[in-house]
Amino acid sequence: MSEPVTVAQAKWEGDDEQPHGLVLSIVEGPEKGRSYELGPLLATRVLVGTSDACAIRLSDDLVSRRHCALDWVDRRLRVSDLRSTNGTSVDGVGVLEAFLREGQVVRVGDTAFRVDRRDDQTSAEPPRSKATSFGRVVGASAAMQRLYPLCERIAASTVPCIIEGETGTGKEILAESIHEQGPRAAGPFVVFDCTAVPQSLLEAELFGHDRGAYPGAAGARAGVFEEAHGGTLLIDEIGELDLALQPKLLRAVERSEVRRVGTTRPIRVDVRVLVATCRDLDREAQAGRFRDDLYHRLAVARIELPPLRQRAGDVDMLARYFYEQLGLDPKTMEPAQLASWRDYHWPGNVRELRNAVTRYVALGETTMPAADTPMAGRDVIEDVLARRLPLSLARRQVLDYFVRRYVARVLEEHGGNVAQAARASGIARRYLRKLKSKQK
Repeated sequence: MSEPVTVAQAKWEGDDEQPHGLVLSIVEGPEKGRSYELGPLLATRVLVGTSDACAIRLSDDLVSRRHCALDWVDRRLRVSDLRSTNGTSVDGVGVLEAFLREGQVVRVGDTAFRVDRRDDQTSAEPPRSKATSFGRVVGASAAMQRLYPLCERIAASTVPCIIEGETGTGKEILAESIHEQGPRAAGPFVVFDCTAVPQSLLEAELFGHDRGAYPGAAGARAGVFEEAHGGTLLIDEIGELDLALQPKLLRAVERSEVRRVGTTRPIRVDVRVLVATCRDLDREAQAGRFRDDLYHRLAVARIELPPLRQRAGDVDMLARYFYEQLGLDPKTMEPAQLASWRDYHWPGNVRELRNAVTRYVALGETTMPAADTPMAGRDVIEDVLARRLPLSLARRQVLDYFVRRYVARVLEEHGGNVAQAARASGIARRYLRKLKSKQK
């Protein structure tokens, strides 16, 4: 992909770090005259499009489901095209990404909107949270502190919520923290990973089964919905859920009842449903791989966890936090080691950092982010050679690094679809799933 066109680099007037009093006004299109206060919305990316997941939802036929996004980066308002069909332009210039100045006009399809600063500051966003954590989610960066008030509001409710984010950003930990901070904290928290169960057993694991429902079902068994009764159920990697099962999941969420495999008797359940995904479910629905009605039912609330590379200052804090969790004094960490971690890109996000700290404590490494992960900006082979390892170990580390990067790239190119990625790479789907699971 070519470098994005950036049409403006100017910061907004003033030296505040918050998007005070920013108002988006639609000046052309079906929703002309409508306006939105951006301040309260900018806790996470503000999506613009026709999908229910979009905070700014349009009815323009030329606008994609998720057409573009607005977010607040380094005291600048950024607009990013989200691989839309008809593109995004700023003052007539087509862009992939741009920082906006006051008064500039952004066009998507037949709709145009302008972002201005309101003169009257009474409706400005309150200062962001000063907290350094939400439950067991840790971070003091601006990206995270803007997210915590949203997390608190979602935790206080019982509505379904989609948690989005790259692999390793901490979606499961956030879901458990939402549960622990909410009214169902005394109830169970159950996790169901759609990638960890064979397709043939998914329905029975979700909804339970009766005795003799299928070969090997020697007795009746409750599914995860029943196990989570009175509490919260997290359905992880929901984008992997078989299309044939999705209507049954929709019925369970809408009616608060399940039917075990092998019986027609409904069982009432009282469960709050959270789902997590590293996929773009909008795009999956558009492609026919995910049901629209289920997506709309789940997207009542939405949180998007930022990748670690966008969380300025959090690497040091998280490294010390993990170090302390291992029973050691964070003050004894070597500054050079912290600096090497700080400068690394962290494609595996918080999970990769946690593993790096654990490996550092166990093996005493002082320069590498992880034993098989070279530092950003350096040659992979040179990194391994510099460590003077035996040939067999050095060769394995280079190969492991290549395989990890290859799997990540082929999955990214195919939107996370394991079947398509396996066909394109010429390896078995089961083996690719195994390689993918090792990255988690």
